[in-house]
Amino acid sequence: MINQQLGYDPTSAESIWRYSAGILGHTLREFVSREYDSKTGKGGLGQMVEEIYFHIANNSRAEADFAKAGIELKCTPLKKGSKDEFQIKERLVCNMINYCEVVNEPFEESHFYTKCQLMLLLFYLHVNDANKLDLEFLISLLWRFPAKDIAIIRHDYETIISKIKAGKAHELSEGDTLYLGACRKGQKGDALREQPFNADIKAPRRAFSLKPAYMRIILDMVLKSGKNHLNMVQPELSELVSSRALKTKSFEQIVLDRFTPFYGKKYKVIANKFNINLSNQPKNTFAMLAHAIASKGKSSNVNHTEEFMKAGLLLKTIRVQANGRINESMAFENIDYNEVHECEDWFESRLYEIFSSRFLFVVFREQTEGQGDYVLDKTFFWTMSQDDLNTAEKYWTNIRDCVENNTISPEYFWKISDHRCFHVRPKARVANDTIEAPLGGQVHKYCYWFNNEYITNIVNNN
Repeated sequence: MINQQLGYDPTSAESIWRYSAGILGHTLREFVSREYDSKTGKGGLGQMVEEIYFHIANNSRAEADFAKAGIELKCTPLKKGSKDEFQIKERLVCNMINYCEVVNEPFEESHFYTKCQLMLLLFYLHVNDANKLDLEFLISLLWRFPAKDIAIIRHDYETIISKIKAGKAHELSEGDTLYLGACRKGQKGDALREQPFNADIKAPRRAFSLKPAYMRIILDMVLKSGKNHLNMVQPELSELVSSRALKTKSFEQIVLDRFTPFYGKKYKVIANKFNINLSNQPKNTFAMLAHAIASKGKSSNVNHTEEFMKAGLLLKTIRVQANGRINESMAFENIDYNEVHECEDWFESRLYEIFSSRFLFVVFREQTEGQGDYVLDKTFFWTMSQDDLNTAEKYWTNIRDCVENNTISPEYFWKISDHRCFHVRPKARVANDTIEAPLGGQVHKYCYWFNNEYITNIVNNN
């Protein structure tokens, strides 16, 4: 029954969601009839929405915001892309991780699950330095995790807990998991937190969060619907594994098991198995084979399947010569100079998202020097270490300095000859392409790269 004072039924998820439509296209200032001081901090906007629009007094209880309906309210920012399209700005932070308590919480009893299994997501347009009262709300979505996502998130949760129980809370990384991350919270220099199984080393503050890639898929589903007020959406993406398979094995183990029958087999034999025509000697031969094995022949690019896209996972192939050398460096996406210019926080940057993601490396090794008789050698999931992420931050800082100084040119970027794990250069096919720089003028497109020496270390140590 609708509470006349509130304008909705606080026990009904449907009623709360319907009432949320009234804020779309509006700002909180339009609902304030008195002087109101905006709350500070990233959680301040959510508290203001609760208080001003939903008439809920702020509290510090661990339960969901709409406890009687089992709904957690989350406000999440969007930004405008270069083509004026809406984009996810950041990961969705769910709740802080208390290292000493969370190790005693089974997944179904955890603060994360009990609060966030059903969420009212309010998307708003981020504006730099704007008063929170003046931010416009654009989309309202009542979101419940699909059963298959829950299976993967449960494994992510258990992975995080296992690391804490091993006394390695200080080594947690968002790359450890697929959908549910343990993201850094606070600023550098903030006081570290005690962890229960390692009295000698304290750990940075972290929170459970849904990764930007996962939020990107949710937003994409909403935008494709053509609506801005939805009660659940379902993905229309090709899946790599079934919900049934996830009941007995983790997603990663299922994928790795698919490669087992092909270890030691020559690449042409594998191609015949999947009816892949290599007569034209395509440049992406080994990538074609890796994607075929990972998907059991159902996808030409597993990076575009549901699970890989939601996790931000990347499959990359590596060729090792018979002498053990890796000749090729590894290219990633082109640098978005506008994104680099607008982002002041390494942990919110696109490069941090890429480098802290999980990778699936598929390694082919030559048997006879110079003969090109490659066989499938090994396959492994990999996460960049914290030490290497620290180096990556310096790499990003160099790139950002170049963008801010309008010195977007090879002589100012890290080079492969610097031997610092990463470098900047163009991809061959776009070497002559130019784009307008944030501070004016035409500049060439450049790309993020792993050095071949760095890739050799990754392969040898896994």
